[in-house]
Amino acid sequence: MEETGKQQHEIFLELRQRLESGLLILRKDVAHSPTEVKVFGSDSSLLIQTSRGLWRAELPPKVSVVPGSCQPTPTGDAGEGLHFRLRLRVDQQTESRGSVIERIQVQQCYGFCCQACGSRILEQRVFQRVLPLPSGDWNTLVGEWCCHADPFANRKLLPRTEDCLTGDTYFLVARDNSCNQTLTVEPDPTSAACTAANHSQDSEKPRHVHRTPVNEVSCKNCSSMLGEALTGDALKFYITEVMEIESEDCETKRSWKRLEFVEKTLSARLVELSSGQSIFRFSIQAPTGKTAILLWLLNTDTLVASFPENPVTGNGTLISPGDSRCPDEHQSRLAVSAVKVLYLPCSSSIHQDIVSAWEKDISVHNLTLPHTTCQEVLQLLSASTSCLPPSLRCMNSYQESSLESFSIVLLDPGFISRGLGPHERSRED
Repeated sequence: MEETGKQQHEIFLELRQRLESGLLILRKDVAHSPTEVKVFGSDSSLLIQTSRGLWRAELPPKVSVVPGSCQPTPTGDAGEGLHFRLRLRVDQQTESRGSVIERIQVQQCYGFCCQACGSRILEQRVFQRVLPLPSGDWNTLVGEWCCHADPFANRKLLPRTEDCLTGDTYFLVARDNSCNQTLTVEPDPTSAACTAANHSQDSEKPRHVHRTPVNEVSCKNCSSMLGEALTGDALKFYITEVMEIESEDCETKRSWKRLEFVEKTLSARLVELSSGQSIFRFSIQAPTGKTAILLWLLNTDTLVASFPENPVTGNGTLISPGDSRCPDEHQSRLAVSAVKVLYLPCSSSIHQDIVSAWEKDISVHNLTLPHTTCQEVLQLLSASTSCLPPSLRCMNSYQESSLESFSIVLLDPGFISRGLGPHERSRED
């Protein structure tokens, strides 16, 4: 994390497809005056030229920059560099690949692998029913709706043999005999202690659901935690820990690094929940119910490109005049789709008043992830924030970031998220 935080970026580009506008920031040592900068575009790219060299941001199809629209704008931080505003022409917005929750279909053959090691954990099976589960608090809400005894008290919604039941961040499937060879089930030593500790603290949290101790499901090959055993016949897998496959080879999807996989999976779910249920505020929690991160989704139509200080041949970042490594063709950065978020880490009690208010707010949606994955998400967000220009890093108590939502592999996962600066917020509201 420290090394990520130290990494400097000479040029930062953020494009908003719905607003058809963009922000370009050049560090002060790249260009001292707007007169030193030439910005021009084509149907497929945006070129930025200064006395130091030439940079190119490759744009998605049907997205282009309006010629002559790039204009310098004042910035509140004179030491940050030059700011430019530009206009876009968007004939078709980019679309991101859906999560496994959206991809699983009936009458299709699927297998599942451990994301950490690639070992197959569930044999190929064809689902006859793929059904969405109600929200995590459905049992509590039913008790409030019923004017008589709750008919669903202490009952769970469990899958049948050929069912797949999907939640927000997990899916339920029936256990078969092959699981004995690939999975390990044992009590989670932290769940009972954390549940007991939370019980005395949460009497004023009406939305909190107290959990009973759970049995943890792990990969027998690498011991990575994958989910929970709800009963002897039903298993719960988190979508950040397993990969679905339609072929026999798990290795193709393992080409994604761990943080990349978490990033793409979570961002896809944020897009799906916001577009399908109009949910924009999320509380990312561990299985014990402890809040790890408060996350506010701002938009899902952003394109971003960043140019590091020390380019590497092959990544396509900086072109110096007369560079013999690329005499006939510009090297470039691809502008990738991102979801823009504000987030607040909840590891300490500094913002406990904000956490308490969100926990009591019915418009906030809980997303449960394994404890280690919550830490990985925070690592992703922090790394992304550290790569932003200073003016875009925070707003009030919240830090700004974004998660990459497009199915493109980045060699540097620090560029996934992009945030909204205080001077931009009022304009878009």
